[in-house]
Amino acid sequence: MATLADLRDRENPMPIDRAKAVAEVATVLINSAKVEVEYIKATKRKSGEFFRPGKVIENGGSNG
Repeated sequence: MATLADLRDRENPMPIDRAKAVAEVATVLINSAKVEVEYIKATKRKSGEFFRPGKVIENGGSNG
């Protein structure tokens, strides 16, 4: 969300190449989530293997 705020900051705008890179990564994450949902449906599982609540990711963040 901080990245979205950076994109809207008119006084200190994010460089276009960095904004494009962020958008590309976001697209990959969204597409990965869609595949995960299809996997869950196809295997009739309750959860997937990739996106898990509370799983720590790089830079001290988490996805849960």
